[in-house]
Amino acid sequence: MADRSALTVRDLVIAPGASAVTQTIASGEIVGLAGLDGHGQELFLKMLAGLAPPLSGSIESAVPGSSHKITGFRGAVASGIAYLPRDRRANGIFPTQSVLDNFAVSTLSRDTRFGLISPAARKARYDAYREKLSIVAPRPDAPITTLSGGNQQKVLLARALALEPAILLLNDPTRGVDVATRHVLYDVFRGLAADGMGLVILSSEIEEILLLCRRVLVFRENEVAAEISGEAMNTDSVITAMFGRAA
Repeated sequence: MADRSALTVRDLVIAPGASAVTQTIASGEIVGLAGLDGHGQELFLKMLAGLAPPLSGSIESAVPGSSHKITGFRGAVASGIAYLPRDRRANGIFPTQSVLDNFAVSTLSRDTRFGLISPAARKARYDAYREKLSIVAPRPDAPITTLSGGNQQKVLLARALALEPAILLLNDPTRGVDVATRHVLYDVFRGLAADGMGLVILSSEIEEILLLCRRVLVFRENEVAAEISGEAMNTDSVITAMFGRAA
């Protein structure tokens, strides 16, 4: 399963004057994105999610039996791509809503019975993800702001996974969470990849990328300065590529 193409990027130009990026993300693969802040890795991830238009080039997702060009966020979601934002407070949670509402907001249609929302179906679906991600919440109708930062992040991840994506795009997913939550998330990411999902993880921590990823794309000046995999993946090689020093 891991050799099947899930996402193909062809001749993608992120910024004026930058070299084009061509990459394939395979099903079951975890690919890391690294670089100094502002060097294009976050913009690249947002382009994969349909949240930012590339200057040129194409992004295509492949689901069994068909493929789809990504031209916007709604199209990306419909094509099996889910995105977890970096700043959960600004771009993720709905702070005035409950834990359950935050979880279900993107997938309400899956909880309908005879044209009406079924509270029991929605809660059952939430409970399945709560157990899978070890979400600690007092009750489903509690305000999401009563949860710790790590558990808020797990609810957002549950929302993304409820879309049943083929590709999961993660923008610094363990930023601001405690060590215990971090390791729960690592286990979840590895399990998703083992089940055939393709993951792209942008992380500000090199050690996290080395721990999780099969290969890493290092961005510098809005282009891929290096692609590192296998035994060559270590802190020194990533830092060298980030700063443009000779290896």
